[in-house]
Amino acid sequence: MQNINGGTNMPAIAKVTKEMIIDAAFEIAKEVGAENINARTVSQKLGCSTQPVLYHFKTIEDVRIAAHKKASEFHIDYVTNLSGKYERPMLEVGMRHIQFAVKEKNLFRFLFHSNYYIGVSLSDWLTGENFGSLFPILKKQAKVDERQAYSIFSQIFLVTHGIASLLANNAMVYDEAYCINTLSNAYFGTMHLITGGNLL
Repeated sequence: MQNINGGTNMPAIAKVTKEMIIDAAFEIAKEVGAENINARTVSQKLGCSTQPVLYHFKTIEDVRIAAHKKASEFHIDYVTNLSGKYERPMLEVGMRHIQFAVKEKNLFRFLFHSNYYIGVSLSDWLTGENFGSLFPILKKQAKVDERQAYSIFSQIFLVTHGIASLLANNAMVYDEAYCINTLSNAYFGTMHLITGGNLL
C-alpha cells in the first residue's frame, strides 16, 4: 500500500500476527538456514519494521524455538505421509526421512544438528507425538508386540538417521538402491533377533 508521498506503508503491528512471524522464520530456515533468523531478516520477509517481531516475542531465540517447532511438525508430516511406494511402511518412513535430508538440508540441520532437542531421550522422541502413531502399523505388519515394534523401529531409525545426516552435510551422494538395501538389512536383522529370542 502506498502512502500520500508515494512510499510504501509498513503493516501495522496488529496486522502482523505471531503466526505470520513464525511462518516467516520457518521460511528463512528453509531457504537460507536457521542461523539467519533475526529480527531484521524476519521483518524483511514480512515487509514490515522490526517492531512487530519484538512486540510478539521477547527475544529472537523465542522466534527460533517457535520456528523449530513448526519445522518439526513439517518433518513429521513429511515422513509419515506414506504413499505405499515401498513394500514395508517402516522402510518408507526411513526412506522419506533420508529424502527429507536430501531435499530440505537446511531444515534437517536446524532440526537435528542444533541444541533444541537437548534433554529429550531417544525413546521419548520416537514414541511420543513424533512417530507414536506408526507403532500400530508396525505391530500389525511384523506381527510383533509393542516392545518388539519399538526395537525394530529404533534400529531402523538409527541407521536411517546416520545416512540422512551424512547426506544433509554433503558427505555422501544419495543412492536410493543403497539406502533401501541398508534399511532392509536393519529390518530383517532385527526381525531375526526377535524370532531367535535374542532381542535385548
